[in-house]
Amino acid sequence: MNKAVFLDRDGVINHPKRHYYVYRKEDFIINKGVVEALQQLQEKDFLLFVITNQGGISKGKYTRDDVEQVHAFMEKELGRHGIFFSAIYYCPHHPKHERCLCRKPEPLMLEKAMAQFDVDATQSWFIGDKQTDVEAGKRAGVNTLKIRRNKNLRKVIKDIG
Repeated sequence: MNKAVFLDRDGVINHPKRHYYVYRKEDFIINKGVVEALQQLQEKDFLLFVITNQGGISKGKYTRDDVEQVHAFMEKELGRHGIFFSAIYYCPHHPKHERCLCRKPEPLMLEKAMAQFDVDATQSWFIGDKQTDVEAGKRAGVNTLKIRRNKNLRKVIKDIG
């Protein structure tokens, strides 16, 4: 079985500095320490996943294509440093507009990743900046780490290994 680190996107990987909804690559700013932290996790043989709520799709603020373009940009930028995600999962729903089973704190996105990539929950982690991230991780049976929004990720992963 594999071990994995699941990461929330906005506030963990990137800095939503000027925009609540980050859906343009021009607004995607990688947080300090992300490159080094993800390189270290890969060196420890962790699979990396992004698990993100993107409710702005449901609200009509942006499209799935916008989100996928941002994700392609993120993968390209991090790929330059040898960082590769096994998969990126996102929930396009917003509770004010529709009900779903995938929006965090529901664990469905994590459960899909664990099933598709043969991930051992007991050796895996979810890193997020919101309580919904922690709840999703706990419901999926993985270890959780709640960090301050936009915290230097390199400084907080020392206990993951």
